[in-house]
Amino acid sequence: MTRDFTDTPPAGDPMLQPVPEDAREAVAFEAGSPDPLEELPVPEPEEVSFPMPAFTAPSAEDTIPDTDFLPEPQPSGRPAEIDPDKLDPDALKVIHRLHSHGHEAYLVGGCVRDLSLGRTPKDFDIATSAHPGEVRAIFRNCRLIGRRFRLAHIYFKGGKIIEVSTFRANPTELADTSPENGEEEGGEIEESQNPDLLITHDNVFGTAEQDARRRDFTINGLFYDVVEGRIIDYVRGRRDLDEHYIRTIGDPEIRMREDPVRILRAVRFASKLGLDIESRTYAAMEGAVEDLPRCAPARLLEETFRLIRGGVAAPSLRLLDALDALKILLPPVAAYFKEQGRRGQETFYAFAEALDRRVAAGELLDDAILLAALLVPIAQASPVVESLDAAGRPSVSQAIEDLLAEFVQTARLPRRIAERCRLLLIAQRTLSGERRKKTGAFRRHPLFADALVVFEISVEATGRHRDALEAWKRGDVPSPRPSSTEGAAAEGDGSRRRRRRRRRSGARNKPGATEGASAPAASGASESTTAEAADEASGDDESDDTFDSSDADDDSGEDVEGASDEG
Repeated sequence: MTRDFTDTPPAGDPMLQPVPEDAREAVAFEAGSPDPLEELPVPEPEEVSFPMPAFTAPSAEDTIPDTDFLPEPQPSGRPAEIDPDKLDPDALKVIHRLHSHGHEAYLVGGCVRDLSLGRTPKDFDIATSAHPGEVRAIFRNCRLIGRRFRLAHIYFKGGKIIEVSTFRANPTELADTSPENGEEEGGEIEESQNPDLLITHDNVFGTAEQDARRRDFTINGLFYDVVEGRIIDYVRGRRDLDEHYIRTIGDPEIRMREDPVRILRAVRFASKLGLDIESRTYAAMEGAVEDLPRCAPARLLEETFRLIRGGVAAPSLRLLDALDALKILLPPVAAYFKEQGRRGQETFYAFAEALDRRVAAGELLDDAILLAALLVPIAQASPVVESLDAAGRPSVSQAIEDLLAEFVQTARLPRRIAERCRLLLIAQRTLSGERRKKTGAFRRHPLFADALVVFEISVEATGRHRDALEAWKRGDVPSPRPSSTEGAAAEGDGSRRRRRRRRRSGARNKPGATEGASAPAASGASESTTAEAADEASGDDESDDTFDSSDADDDSGEDVEGASDEG
């Protein structure tokens, strides 16, 4: 995934900071942030509009009218570098409104990158000279979010959000540094005065050029001026797009140490866009892996999920494994690779590739399904746990239990998602026929459809249990299979042994018992045997009823279908 080193483009002050460039990660990054509607001071006092109720669609008067634009610019005689028909009309309305209030505003980041590559952006972000408080004063349908990285979200009908960020400079910028000083000199000053390069705040506002240079990679430092119809490139990002490079802005060692989450971002861009990582950047990524535990666990988890949601789980996880980062991000996966060797890796990546194909086909899968699909091979390789835990719930392997518990406790994974993932993994043994279950109750369970999706991914990856999958889809009951705990006894016995009905203790020697009483007892035993035989024929077993509706409750008694505890 790397190429030989070429000259790093001059980036002015190498200390101009990049964190979190994809601004939507700022919400997951914040831990214990204050009231999201709290606004920063506005330089000049302005009339503050009444706030809208949170998470409601804006009313008609809150939307931006098409007529609230600047006068049409005079044509420059040059064609626009990006087709205007490919630009988002709501983003254009926001830009024109900011222009009409005397502020600079440009499309920035991923949307410019994707349009330059001929791809369709998933969203359009805007960078402006207006401070967050000023943006909120201009737009009534606006909310301010974040503490370390203050952003403005402008809401449109249908739940659409246009994200607006203020031009920022590096928070550790030195007053006497300038682009003429060179990258190496600036890097030496930074490392000598601040050995710990991890950035903890990023609300230092600056100019458009400073904002471009403080970003992570050159391909993400492009601006687009919709009035002039031209791309503004302060960091030679267009050259790297043409050459299919991923390269940091400035010294890659400093950039990766400032924010190690950039390792995951580089992996995602390389896998999603088919780009190569420049050699110095890749070397810096290898060296910064040890700093990943210093990042907020919520950011690490969110970036890991982005790799999986984007349909590039297999190539991304391969690259993370090569960087030796899986032991930090997904410890059970790293342990599974170590124990199972090459064969285990092939099985795991077969699951990841099957998952990627479903995502690429446009199927919408929630996070519980995505995580469960990747953990199925690990659950299958672990010893079957038949006993119940202290909470009375069926268990999966201890490694998976520990991983889910850690995600909930430290990475703010909603407990309902962790519980759904655990139940989906337990249900796989029932679907494959290894675990006998009351079929009617199992089909009516709210998680049955999701469990069947995970089972389909498992069948596609391994080719096993295809007959059981077809039976479940037809509405039939698959034939039972011997579980791993039954061992050789099941192999030597061609048919299932009928369970013997346990007799009540002391019934035979009960004082006063008469022979006449034996007739009703015999009749009851006969009826019980008949009902039992019917259960055997249908594949039902009342003795294993652990996956029922009560399993949907977590430790605190909250229903998995209830509200998330994300806050």
